[in-house]
Amino acid sequence: MEILIDIILKAGRSAVELALFILLPVMVVMLSIMRLLEARGILDRLVARLAPLLRPFGLNGLGVFAALQINFVSFAAPMATLSMMDQRGTSDRHIAATLAMVFAMSQANAAFPMMTMGLHFGTTLIFSVIGGLVAAASTYYLFARHLSAEEAVLDETLHHPAAESAKGVLDVINRAGAEAFKIATGAIPMLVLSLVVVTALRTSGAIAALTQFLSPLLSAASIDSALILPTLTKYIGGGTAMMGVMDEMRRSGQISVELLNASAGFLISPFDIPGVAVLISAGKRVAAVWKPAALGGCVGIALRTVGHIVFP
Repeated sequence: MEILIDIILKAGRSAVELALFILLPVMVVMLSIMRLLEARGILDRLVARLAPLLRPFGLNGLGVFAALQINFVSFAAPMATLSMMDQRGTSDRHIAATLAMVFAMSQANAAFPMMTMGLHFGTTLIFSVIGGLVAAASTYYLFARHLSAEEAVLDETLHHPAAESAKGVLDVINRAGAEAFKIATGAIPMLVLSLVVVTALRTSGAIAALTQFLSPLLSAASIDSALILPTLTKYIGGGTAMMGVMDEMRRSGQISVELLNASAGFLISPFDIPGVAVLISAGKRVAAVWKPAALGGCVGIALRTVGHIVFP
């Protein structure tokens, strides 16, 4: 019992430090910038310019906004956009392409804090965009080609508060800060639980046994066995939980900066059990197209993985 209590206390301390001292400051700054750009209408103009260029990939204006949200806000941010697409008559085929793109892209709530661990954000963002577009196109033209592409008359206007005065700017910043605090504190339970499970597995020797069992296969594929733990954590507990484990492994010297960047393609994305569950809850039609979207997402993640290995 004493060992369990010690594990819980250490995991809790690590989770709170990561959420409040790394995740929260980064999200406050990034969300404030995004919300101010949104309130000034700059994002609207950017979306309007990008939408015609990205339509060949199966994306509309709202899909472009979802891409900006996943890369610069958090993995859950595109939920609002997917919900709008569900309600405003976007075709099932376009929804599937947008969902696949979100599955394949880098999630800001993990990518930005991991910059403090040595992650090359520019490279991550470039391959995130490439992987997301390939995921959207492969879904639209291949995996979801059987779905309807007919759309209702779409209202792609993004309704948001204005920031024309000092008070308006302050209100936007305060709302962004509150949103960031909600994201950071909401991550604590999953961080604590995942770190407790991971520490318990490590203490019991389960991770060592699994590593020993898989080592011959991993060695044959030139894969570092140190990636077993963060990979298991990511796909079971989500990207934020993976970030917590990766932070701990970086501090103890178990993961190098080079290995961190080489593995970013398949570790930093919302395509995991918690991420998929959250995103498909945006609407009934979103949930209905998750299978073709998941296939397209896998194509995009595979491309990102190769890209990060070749250009870590």
